[in-house]
Amino acid sequence: MADDTHGWTAAPGAAERARSVLAAAWSCAVTAEGTREELVGAHGVTDDGGVLLQVPEDSVLLAAAICAPRGEPSAVLEFADVAPVPVRDRVRARLRLAGWLSVRDGHLAFRPTRVVLRQRSGALVVDAGEFAAAAPDPLAAAEARLLTHLADCHADAVERLTRLVDPDSLHGAVRVRPLAVDRHGLTLRIERVRSGGDVRLPFHTPADDVSQLTERIHALLAQASAASCPRPLQRQRADGDR
Repeated sequence: MADDTHGWTAAPGAAERARSVLAAAWSCAVTAEGTREELVGAHGVTDDGGVLLQVPEDSVLLAAAICAPRGEPSAVLEFADVAPVPVRDRVRARLRLAGWLSVRDGHLAFRPTRVVLRQRSGALVVDAGEFAAAAPDPLAAAEARLLTHLADCHADAVERLTRLVDPDSLHGAVRVRPLAVDRHGLTLRIERVRSGGDVRLPFHTPADDVSQLTERIHALLAQASAASCPRPLQRQRADGDR
């Protein structure tokens, strides 16, 4: 997909984005001591960005941590941030954590020392101290439910929001879907026949919970209703249906 991303204003910083990916992820891949395991629903996150892994007693990872000749073995954890709404190129970001494993109360405790966040715009190395101090976006845990509801039940509202988008960005568009939402704004994925891009609609002030998010979305819709620009997306749909 061609990247013609526009208007990434009022967006979360890299450390906050990385912590949000970690907070919302349901699965992860763990590589340590020459072995790799895919874990689903088996990890938790500490306040400082550490990861607690629940693995079976016969896990190779657990044995590696217990028997490591030099104490804590090094490990790499990988997380994928997948858009909850079906779109092309659903992986929005990947988070890679390198660090050390130790055994704590029968579980594995992972302490990251290197953090790399890879987004469509490129890879960023996040300072480990900033990562530990950052908090995930307050909407991260609810984002999947919110976006799915918006896409499935309010497609008309999504189309109305395209009135806030530069008409040039909508040229050739055949579909617009909600891609992401955080306390700072809503991102739309604009799909064309063979390409596409993302457009960000910033909120006038950050939303710290779902009720505030609802107000921010309504404010965007009010702006869209007052806009007098045409709807190129609707015309493109009509052309494509002929």
